[in-house]
Amino acid sequence: MNSFRNVQMALEYEERRQRDILLDGGSITQATLLWNPDTGRTEAMRGKEEAHDYRYFPDPDLVPVLIDEAWIEQMRQSLPELPKQRRLRFMEQLGIAEEAAAILTSSRELADFFEQVCAGFSNPKKVGNFITTELLREYSPEQFSDCKVTAKQLATLLKMEEHGTISGKIAKTVFAEMLASGADPEQIVQEKGLVQMSDEGELLAAVRDVLAANPEQVQQFREGKTKVMGFLVGQLMKQTKGKANPQLANKLLLEELG
Repeated sequence: MNSFRNVQMALEYEERRQRDILLDGGSITQATLLWNPDTGRTEAMRGKEEAHDYRYFPDPDLVPVLIDEAWIEQMRQSLPELPKQRRLRFMEQLGIAEEAAAILTSSRELADFFEQVCAGFSNPKKVGNFITTELLREYSPEQFSDCKVTAKQLATLLKMEEHGTISGKIAKTVFAEMLASGADPEQIVQEKGLVQMSDEGELLAAVRDVLAANPEQVQQFREGKTKVMGFLVGQLMKQTKGKANPQLANKLLLEELG
């Protein structure tokens, strides 16, 4: 064989030839064949019936190797969880979507990190979503070992958002700083004054300021154009520098709008 094209043609011809022989009830004779590109056929060079025709022979210095079932089972139990098994476990036990589970198990280090974060923050779906969107925006699974953020730090950040200490928007800002500096999220939030505004009196004052500054949009809302609510929420977030508690902000806006 002197080209890939000839190899392909020979294999295709042999597949047809051997199939026809077997369908006619015949048997295949072991032989060394050559390919004749002029005729487009394989041709027999010499027959090879048994192993010794290939110069195979037993080695008298090799002793038989006997492996019992107990040893095989011991080796099986010692194997680490393989990517496919881990992916299925993430999907079936943790409720992770198939695409996200495939990403999270694309490297052992990333899968370990995901499970370590889940150990400190028991919401696997939220952890998986944050890793696949925010963390892997900066690092590919292969580059993940360069990430400065630890599993404990990420779990702490997600708990701060969950408990209302910071908003989801602020959490992303804090995470960007964590990626750059490796600092703890509590330290970043304290130093930059990013604690979420959840005091109802303080937030109500900000809501009233926003409504007073946008009478046209207030009137539109009261006339039934509810889409303007998004604009008012945006103005409130702008005034509070993204620190307003979203749920409380929406509640107070609706109450003030009547």
